[in-house]
Amino acid sequence: MKILICNDDGYQASGIVALHEALKDIAGVEVEVVAPEQNNSAKSNALTLHSPMYLQTAANGFRYINGTPADCMHIALTGLLGYRPDLVVSGINNGANMGDDTIYSGT
Repeated sequence: MKILICNDDGYQASGIVALHEALKDIAGVEVEVVAPEQNNSAKSNALTLHSPMYLQTAANGFRYINGTPADCMHIALTGLLGYRPDLVVSGINNGANMGDDTIYSGT
């Protein structure tokens, strides 16, 4: 099973690190992380349209983009990975996403 992880808090956020740690050692599971470079909370499905974006790889293997969570998913799913993941997981969010927060959250 191939799992893709993203979030809206950035690739260095404790939640995405914990989620990766929880999933990476499951037998038969391959985990990739593609996340924003910085916190992008409350960006919903925003895309970067008028600025150049770059992709980098952190020392821990996480890939990050100077864009929004939606940019990360778009880039990952339209060519970066070279395959379609079996599952996409977003989180673990830094803070509560409740009620109408879920409408505009990037998680």
